Amino acid sequence: MIPVKGFSGHKVAVLGLGRSGLATARALRAGGAEPVCWDDNPAAREKAEAEGFLCQDLRRQGAFDAIAALIVSPGIPHLYPEPNPVVAAALQAGVPVDNDIGLFFRSLGGAEWDKFDVPPRVVAVTGSNGKSTTAALIHHILTQSGREAQLAGNIGRGVLDIDPGGDGSVVVLELSSYQTELARALTPDVAVFTNLSPDHLDRHGGMGGYFSAKRRLFSEGGPDRAVIGVDEIEGAFLAGQLAEGPGDDRVIRVSVARKLAGPGWQVFARKGFLSEYRKGRQAASIDLRGIKGLPGTHNHQNACSAYAACRALGLAPKLIEDALLSYPGLPHRSQIIAEANGVTFVNDSKATNVDSAAKALGAFKKIRWICGGLEKEGGIAALNDATDEVLCAYVIGREAAGFAMQLSVEARVCTTMAEAVEQAMRDAAPGETVLLAPAAASFDQYDNFEQRGDDFVAQVQKRL
Repeated sequence: MIPVKGFSGHKVAVLGLGRSGLATARALRAGGAEPVCWDDNPAAREKAEAEGFLCQDLRRQGAFDAIAALIVSPGIPHLYPEPNPVVAAALQAGVPVDNDIGLFFRSLGGAEWDKFDVPPRVVAVTGSNGKSTTAALIHHILTQSGREAQLAGNIGRGVLDIDPGGDGSVVVLELSSYQTELARALTPDVAVFTNLSPDHLDRHGGMGGYFSAKRRLFSEGGPDRAVIGVDEIEGAFLAGQLAEGPGDDRVIRVSVARKLAGPGWQVFARKGFLSEYRKGRQAASIDLRGIKGLPGTHNHQNACSAYAACRALGLAPKLIEDALLSYPGLPHRSQIIAEANGVTFVNDSKATNVDSAAKALGAFKKIRWICGGLEKEGGIAALNDATDEVLCAYVIGREAAGFAMQLSVEARVCTTMAEAVEQAMRDAAPGETVLLAPAAASFDQYDNFEQRGDDFVAQVQKRL
């Protein structure tokens, strides 16, 4: 646990008592603060009260009297489309609003670090797609190379629930736009921006607000090194804003769309080969094509970002290459779950938006595509440009018929995962891939994308 500093003897309100909220309450108490907790869910309050936390309705009049700060869980709106009433009340009362990420950065370090030869460092990863894989890949490379590392944030453990770092250790954080937008302190040693595509626009008031939320990771104190995907205009703009000149190697540019040139530091992938260039000279090259845990161009971008972050931490190219070769992949992200009778079965339930689904479709050939769910803003028409390898779509979800009508390929309305898997497996021939890449949220039928992916895996395994 990382005890929270700066609130000893003060009351601090905690809104939302899920994994991160409870970890925050514990860390506040460990730092000498008095947490005052609230969650609209009675079961969540009961769990907190069982640990001895005081639960009080933060919606009542005067709830923020004598409160030093409000700490908000990521899923709770704090700005758009409108603030949660508790957040609005805190703002009206002049009470600072923060989250566990801000508390983590303000509580990191101290006199105990004086004994370390190499102080612990933090790598923070954000972006629209690939940030989970990139963060997990950085963590994998570090641990395979013998470095002490912890994975936290949107993946792994809650940031305040991790152990204090040791000499030379690294904390790898995956951070969403909700987290970067609200955190009052953001001071990673290395910050990674994978890419940007439309997502969560209702929570950020449009694309500009969404990019602004991501960009805060690089402006609130600023990292020592920034790894920036430059294949979108936003990434190219961000890299340009951070660099002092063309040769500034504090910025490492990443691409899978083109060969990067110039006197700076670049990592790019073309035709399955990762290349590192520095000061106009090639420093390393890695063949990514045979790595089963990293199929497709989008995963090659993840590999480039992870490689660049680890190089920024001082790891040698050969150590990174060896670790990449052993990377098993993450559940629900281009995860090969089975190969039977010449058919490959891939679970990419995390492909919850059009851009991530398009990248999944570009990673495989001869696809039996399971898609559908709770459609996101902007529709799915843009996906039709990515369906060249789709033999047939099997559409799930409560609005499956409407979803299917927007597709330019043959589509069958299945509604349920069981029916979609049944039909896709019946139709699949050797050399084909049955791919779950929904291009939609899961909440019409499932609690989360993990549950949806688990159902796909269970339905496939039951029939093999």
